[in-house]
Amino acid sequence: MKKVLLSLLSLLVISSSCNQTTGTLNGHDWVDIGLSVKWATCNIGANSPSDYGGYYAWAETLTKPRYDWSNCFDCKDRNNTEKDSNWGVLRIGGNTSIARDSGCDAAYSNWGGPWRMPTDEEFDELCKKCKWEWTSQNGHNGYLVTGPNGNSIFLPAAGYRWNSFMERGSCGSYWSNSLSSSISRCANNLRFRKDEDHYLTYQQRCVGQSIRPVTE
Repeated sequence: MKKVLLSLLSLLVISSSCNQTTGTLNGHDWVDIGLSVKWATCNIGANSPSDYGGYYAWAETLTKPRYDWSNCFDCKDRNNTEKDSNWGVLRIGGNTSIARDSGCDAAYSNWGGPWRMPTDEEFDELCKKCKWEWTSQNGHNGYLVTGPNGNSIFLPAAGYRWNSFMERGSCGSYWSNSLSSSISRCANNLRFRKDEDHYLTYQQRCVGQSIRPVTE
């Protein structure tokens, strides 16, 4: 009888662990909102869900004081033209998306281990399977994104950086790990504004944008 009770207790513990919808990895909180991956509750560089956090050029892992083609890691040693044969791939490795352990994934490089940048597909399900509500938290505008299971994340409208800060409080721009398939000097991102839909589009790689990590 005692063995049976212990076995049942073990099953309850395992079931409780499997059903966990929030947690912490490497000191950073995540929430399961009912999609294929768990989403971080904060942007990289943020101290709370409402903080803007840091701004990163695509395939770069550190913030910097200026964002333009002259100091873009993925665009060095080339002219700013689509005729360049190196357009359309990540210059280090020749890939069309950023691998987690490539040294170019800001989520993995800054938060470590299980964290990575989201894919186009993960942003797509965030857009199509969740309820989006424009709101404000701690004085910062953004969207409360509620998943199929009722849990939610807040995505602040941090704007972006093209030398100076642009559209802070009115626009959100979040990098995916993939290059654009239609405009080779660009990479894909999640874009939203208060009076517009939320959708996957693209931005020039040298622009500084937010990154919201995911984990399996």
